[in-house]
Amino acid sequence: MKHAVLSPDAPLSRFDERDIPFSRVRLRPGTPEYASYYAMRPENLGIDDEIRALPGLLSNGAALADPALFASAEGSFFLTEALHGAVDGPVSEERAPCDPQRMSEYLKSLALYYGARTVGVTELCPYHLYSHIGRDFSRYGEPIPFEPGFAIAFTVEMDERMVRSAPNAPAVMESGRQYVEAARIAVQLAATIRKMGYPARAHIDGNYRLVAPLVARDAGLGEIGRMGLLMTPRLGPRVRLGVVTTSLELVADRPTRDTTILDFCERCRKCADNCPARAIPAGDRTEIEGVLRWRIDGDACFRYWSTAGTDCARCMSVCPYSHKDNPAHNAVRWGIRRSALFRRAAVRLDDVFYGRRPTPRPGPPWIRVVSHPH
Repeated sequence: MKHAVLSPDAPLSRFDERDIPFSRVRLRPGTPEYASYYAMRPENLGIDDEIRALPGLLSNGAALADPALFASAEGSFFLTEALHGAVDGPVSEERAPCDPQRMSEYLKSLALYYGARTVGVTELCPYHLYSHIGRDFSRYGEPIPFEPGFAIAFTVEMDERMVRSAPNAPAVMESGRQYVEAARIAVQLAATIRKMGYPARAHIDGNYRLVAPLVARDAGLGEIGRMGLLMTPRLGPRVRLGVVTTSLELVADRPTRDTTILDFCERCRKCADNCPARAIPAGDRTEIEGVLRWRIDGDACFRYWSTAGTDCARCMSVCPYSHKDNPAHNAVRWGIRRSALFRRAAVRLDDVFYGRRPTPRPGPPWIRVVSHPH
């Protein structure tokens, strides 16, 4: 197998999973993980202690607490965690014949059959993988070796009505539900590949070994927008991601960089204006690790999550790309892809029809029976 050629907008180094807020907030004084991490990153101790003192995600003491809806989200995250042990497994000794082109088409179609919205294949590059394990405390700090192979990346759609309630509880409820769907599809797909005689691993919430948005971008599913999330052409950031990696020989899709999405993000700035944590930059992209991108303040973002109790999603909810996938909005998307003048007009039109700072909408009526609006 050939080694993958680095993308021209590839980061120059791999990201350490130990540095993500989800890993850091779980560190406890007196543990070896706590000692080793803060010996390596002493500058993060004060920030992390401040966040650990807050109510926390899905806490009933949080500012936007809604016990019934939080319980639903907890149920979804419980199921995703229960699937952690199923991301990998034994490989069948009987190997099915493999034509890379036909197998690629079959597996992509299978992902869609299982419930994915979009799917693509990319050859793995070193920068796709984290450098060290950070969320699996049974293997905390272990280096993640790069092994050549392929990744099948896919999206699942988040319900537009639930997302529009962000940052209130229905949004985190939907987030949890779609993490389950992404995990289910990834686990099924990886198990199928192993049954055909080839190693495969699912990458799901809480048990990733790679940076899913980068993999999905290189598989042709979208671009990394101002808010740091994958921006898909039809649903914007209103998706969750799943990835399966395998040594099975596949044919990578040939993504073309969609500069119109990035240009729209340059002009729009709506996510930055509406971010409660002020974690999204309003300025231009800057060069970071050799790549032009917007630097998100992950600590500020997670601090707000730990105060509000939800995973916010306010940036996702106000994004013009997140509107429903229907003929009217698709006509706007068509114009955005074809004209810089239209992109400028589309930003203003979205403000006219939806407001520059739109008010969060209530969830569907059946939720409101037990929900506590804020």
